[in-house]
Amino acid sequence: MVLVGVSILAFYLVLSALSAFAVLTLWRIRPDPVTGALAGVSIAVVLGYLSFRFGTVQLLSQLDARDLPPAESPRVYRLLEQLVDQMSIAPPTLKLAHFSAPNAMALDPMGRDVVVLDAALFRLLDVDEFEALLAHELAHLERKDSLVQSLVASTLQTVVGVGFFIVSPVTFLTTGIALGTAWIRGTPREWDKTIPGRFRRLLDTFVGAFGFGLTILVRSQSRKREFAADARAAEVTDKPLALASALRKLERASRPQWGMSPLWVYGEVEVEDPVSDLLSTHPSTDERVERLVDMAGASMTRIDIE
Repeated sequence: MVLVGVSILAFYLVLSALSAFAVLTLWRIRPDPVTGALAGVSIAVVLGYLSFRFGTVQLLSQLDARDLPPAESPRVYRLLEQLVDQMSIAPPTLKLAHFSAPNAMALDPMGRDVVVLDAALFRLLDVDEFEALLAHELAHLERKDSLVQSLVASTLQTVVGVGFFIVSPVTFLTTGIALGTAWIRGTPREWDKTIPGRFRRLLDTFVGAFGFGLTILVRSQSRKREFAADARAAEVTDKPLALASALRKLERASRPQWGMSPLWVYGEVEVEDPVSDLLSTHPSTDERVERLVDMAGASMTRIDIE
């Protein structure tokens, strides 16, 4: 065990030395802060763009969606034509798929934009609700929401990667000392109870908290874009309550109608989970509906009676 401990210590010391050499080398040849920041952001944007494009193409291929021709759904295409004219965007390709729950999805693969519609939407929603939901998806395409979110996420991931690279010499050093010391003592499973091991755990906690904070930031921006797409759809269709109704129907259709209670109570008990809310890419249906109802109330014509 002593030999193993010494080998582990030597291995991590080499890693620490190499990473320190890399950090110092980059520090010596560093450009001015502005140029360095621009270079880092440019690399992150390029990688994020490539990841988004290839990821979207891969997702579209996995959906097993087929083209929805105009002859099959002329009314849908009339709605689409009216909406794209109002929004001044190019009409996307409409595709039909079968999701596990009724939904619609706006994708931006290389080439023409795509809106994928679940087949259940045609029997679940009325015309106004369908139009409002379609306008919501078109709003995402209009604002390039998926691309923007991917670029933001890529940039933040690059920031986390750079931070990890900077502290990597300390990380390798403390890990090697902690593991090596534990093996030499004959207690390899208690490496995290040593002083270097505790420091390594503290460092992991700090890095994890930093990454978690950035994740929350990205997800909060995603929720804001959902609200913005709702507002845009309400503005274009002038039917905020139709979108609210569509969201409620989608919510109910995605949940089991009967709980497992012996009383057969309709619905299910919702448990509030603040962490899940922070990590969600979409705001709750209640929040979205409340905002849409407020929009409807604000747009009503009020007549004063004297």
